[in-house]
Amino acid sequence: MKASILSIGTELTRGEITDTNAPWLAQRLTALGFEVREIACVEDSAERIGDALRRLGATRQVVLATGGLGPTTDDVTVSAAAAVAGVAVVRDEAALEALRRRFQTTGRALTALAERQTEVPEGAEVMGNPGGMAPAFRLRVGEADCFFMPGVPVEMERIFDECVVRRIVAMAAPRSYQIALRTYGLGESAVGEKLAGLEATLPGLTLGYRVRSPEVDVKVLARADDFGAARALAERAAAEVRARLGDAVFGTDDEQYAGAVGRALRSRGYSLAVAESCTGGLIGAMLTAVPGSSDYLLLDAVVYANAMKERVLRVPGEVLIGHGAVSGECVRAMADGARRIAGADLAVSVSGVAGPSGGSPEKPVGTVFFALSSARGTEVVERRFVGDRASVQRQAAYAALALVRKACLGPVETFQASVCG
Repeated sequence: MKASILSIGTELTRGEITDTNAPWLAQRLTALGFEVREIACVEDSAERIGDALRRLGATRQVVLATGGLGPTTDDVTVSAAAAVAGVAVVRDEAALEALRRRFQTTGRALTALAERQTEVPEGAEVMGNPGGMAPAFRLRVGEADCFFMPGVPVEMERIFDECVVRRIVAMAAPRSYQIALRTYGLGESAVGEKLAGLEATLPGLTLGYRVRSPEVDVKVLARADDFGAARALAERAAAEVRARLGDAVFGTDDEQYAGAVGRALRSRGYSLAVAESCTGGLIGAMLTAVPGSSDYLLLDAVVYANAMKERVLRVPGEVLIGHGAVSGECVRAMADGARRIAGADLAVSVSGVAGPSGGSPEKPVGTVFFALSSARGTEVVERRFVGDRASVQRQAAYAALALVRKACLGPVETFQASVCG
C-alpha cells in the first residue's frame, strides 16, 4: 500500500523551522506496513496545496497532510482541500461547541477568528482534536484517503495515534518489518564496510544509514511474503549487524546514548561522578535527560575556570601552571578529585579547546583530554575532533560517556593507570 506525506507551511519552505512531523509520520507508516513513496513540502498557498493534493491523490492510497489548519489568514489548507474535492467550506458544529467550551473554561471570549478553526470541507469525516482546537478531518481526493492534521507536533502525533491509525491499519498488508539500530564509535564508512555483502546473503533485506553525528543509525528493513516472515528476516539480519559491529551498537529506535551508558552503569551497580570543563555541563545534561539517572549519577562538577578546578576538585596549582588546564595531568587530577569528593565508583573528566579560538600549535582547536578514574587506577586519553564549537563539545561529551560505557561492559581489569604520551 503506497502512502505519501504532505507538509504544509511557508515557515517550512523558508527554512525558518525544521519539519519534524514528516519523519515521525514516515516511521509510523513504515511500521504499519505502508510504503512511503514521497514526502512533499509546500508553502501556505491554496494553489500549491491543491496541485500537490491532486498529484498525490492520483497515485497514492493514503496521504497524510499536516499544517495550515489554524485561524490566521495564511492558513488555507481547508479551502484548498475543499476546492480540490469540489465541495464548499462549512463549519463543523461539534467542533465549534467544543471550542466554545474550551474558551469558557479559560474565561476567554471566543472570537470570529478563533471560530475559523472549526471550518472543514463539506462531507469530510471530522475526527476532532483531543489535544488542541483545529479538528483533523478525512477527505477523499482522487484515489487517496487524505487525512489532514494540525502542524503542531504534539497535537498531530496524538491525532495520528488516537484517530488516524485505526482508520488506515486495515488498508495496509504488512509485508515488511524494520529494526533501527543505533551505533556510536564507528564512522559511516566503517559501518558500511563491516556490513558489506550482508544484503546479498539475505534476499529481501535492505540496509539504510542515517548519520546523526556522532551517531550512525542502521535501518534494517526486511520484505517478505507475509509479516511474520519479514519480521523473522529482520531479526536475523539485526543479529548479524550486532555481531559485525559489536559494542558500537548501543540501542534501538529512539534510545539515547546516555541511556545506554546509564543501563551499563546500573547493570554493574556503579556510581558515577563527572568533572567537566570544555563541555560546560553537556555530559551531565545528557545523563540527566534520562529518567532514573539519580540511581547512578552522584556529581556533575562544571569547573570552567582554573581557580574552580583548584578550589572545587583540588587540582594542584603546579599542575595547572606546569601543564595547563588542557592536559592529561589536569584531567587526571580532575577525575581523581571528582571521584574522591563524590565517593563514586567511577569518575570521568574532560578538558579541551572547543574553539573557535584558544588553540596553539601543540594543542590546536579540537584537542580534548579525558580521564576515567576508578579504584584500579586512572586512564587518560587524548583526542582530536573536527568541527565548530558545538560539534567539538558534542563529540567530546560522547567520547567521555564512551569511556564510562567501556568500563562497565568490560572486566574490572580494564582499569589500568596510563600516561598520555
